[in-house]
Parts: sequence; structure tokens; C-alpha cells
Amino acid sequence: MNLLEVRHLKVHFPVKQGVFGRVRAFVKAVDDVSFSLTPGETVGLVGESGCGKTTLGRAIVRLIEPTAGQVLFEGENITRLHGGTLRRRRRRFQMIFQDPYSSLNPRLTVEQIIGEALDIHRLARPGEARRRRIAELLEAVGLAGAHAPRYPHEFSGGQRQRVGIARALAVEPKLIVCDEPVSALDVSVQAQIINLLQDLQQARGLAYLFIAHDLAVVEHISRRVLVMYLGKVVEWAEAREVIRTPKHPYTQALISAVPVVDPDAKRPRIILPGDVPSPLNPPSGCPFHPRCPVAEARCRVEPPPLRAVAPGHLAACHRAK
Repeated sequence: MNLLEVRHLKVHFPVKQGVFGRVRAFVKAVDDVSFSLTPGETVGLVGESGCGKTTLGRAIVRLIEPTAGQVLFEGENITRLHGGTLRRRRRRFQMIFQDPYSSLNPRLTVEQIIGEALDIHRLARPGEARRRRIAELLEAVGLAGAHAPRYPHEFSGGQRQRVGIARALAVEPKLIVCDEPVSALDVSVQAQIINLLQDLQQARGLAYLFIAHDLAVVEHISRRVLVMYLGKVVEWAEAREVIRTPKHPYTQALISAVPVVDPDAKRPRIILPGDVPSPLNPPSGCPFHPRCPVAEARCRVEPPPLRAVAPGHLAACHRAK
């Protein structure tokens, strides 16, 4: 059974103009996305900035309201939940944010930041039991229990992200949406956080939706990879298959930009012309065709369906085989 199943999810933001604020158009940030995630699995979500990755992650945990579609968590459609019912279900899915500097309240101590989640869900009695639980969570992410009275500004970026991870773990979730959790950190610290997430996954049976733009990181941590472009899924397969045999021209261009460690290994660089089109006015047909090096006439008028081009390998490209 799937832990998470996203069905035809859409997030469209209205653009209002004029004195009366009439809706003139919609920004299609997420446009008909479907995928699934099993218990204990890590699914990577990659794409350029502005492709809809963060919006998708926030819509899944209901920080942004979906326009249409369904998000099924443990078989229950959570897009229909509200109020206290949604709050109780949110205990089972959490989010780690990209910026460890702005995601923590600077006015609260670490003890207050982590303890807030414990208090809301009544997971620890006030007093010694609560302090002991907070110390256990800090130690689980590589910090000391003695750090609890400190404020966020007293920590480095990597330590702040560990506090954010401890906050997510406090309610004992089954799924964590990781929104580029290492992109704001130094390279050496990135490896430490990735290893920490993997250790926690093995110890606690966690499932991750890991959002990133670094394919090397995604390949290391993910079992399957979802590639997005302009709000749509363009490729979906096992991580190894996506990296070694990419089927979509956009994925091929992303992989060509990944630095190669071996100086003797030569990989032709694919330079995409132009910029990512505006989701306010997306191109007709295939959304990638204005930048695609192999686009043909029908790509301009006929949107390619996301179809199987190999066993377990889906791609939205007319030319993919």
C-alpha cells in the first residue's frame, strides 16, 4: 500500500487586475501532477528554480491549498480535511524547510521551538518528561541536550537545520517533505545533513519527498526520481535509470550540467537556449519545446502524455523511446 498518493494535483494562483480585483489569468504553478510514495521510500523531486517543486511540496502538506486533485495519505484524502481533523493528521507528515535562518523563530529558544509541537499534540507531560524528550530529539540529530536553552542565532547554519529536523521528528511522522534542506549550507555540511537524514530514515522507518536541484544529491539519497518542468512531470523512474539513461531532453540537459569528478571522463554539455517560460503564459503543445534541441512540428501543438517508454520509466516526450 502506498503511504502517499498524489492524483492530478493542480495549484493555480489567480492574477488580479483593476480596481475591483478581477481575475485576469492564472499562474499554473503545479499542473496535473500524479505520483506515489511507499513507506520508508525516498522520492527525489528535481527541476530548475520556478518549476513548481516547492509549491508541490507545500500543497501536499496543506500549507498551500490545492486548486484541484487529491492527496491521499495512508488512503485518506487529506485535501478534504480541515480544522482539528487536519491538525491531528498533520502529526503524520511534516516538512523541513530550505532556509534554516528564516524557518526558526528568532524570539524562541530551541526548547520552545521543539516543545511547541509536543504541546500541540500532547506528546509529553509538562516538566521533566518534556525536557527529557526535547533532549532526546536534540541528541538524535547530533546536538546536545544542553543546547535547549539557546536561541537560533547562537547556532551555525548546519546546526539550525538540525534543530529544524528535530522539530519535524518531535511528532513522530511517517513522511517528511524535505524542501531543498541542504542547498543553503556549505558543501561539507551538506554531506553531514544527508547522512543524518539517511540514518534517521533507517532508524525510524521514515519516508522522504526530497526536493532539490542538485541531481548528484538526489541520486545519492533517492530510490525514484520525479523531474518537473513548468509545473508538469516530464520524467519519472528509478534514480539510477534517470541518471544513466534519461529519456527526456530536459533531463538530459540537467544531467549534462552535473560536474564530473573524473577529469578524463568527457560529457557533452547541453546548453538550453532562452529562459524558463512564464507559468502565467505557458507555451502551447509541449511546455519544453521553445528550448528543446530536438523539437519537431507536433511538439508545438500537441502536448505529449506522460507514458511508459521502458519498464517502470515514464517520460512526457514524443521522441522518447
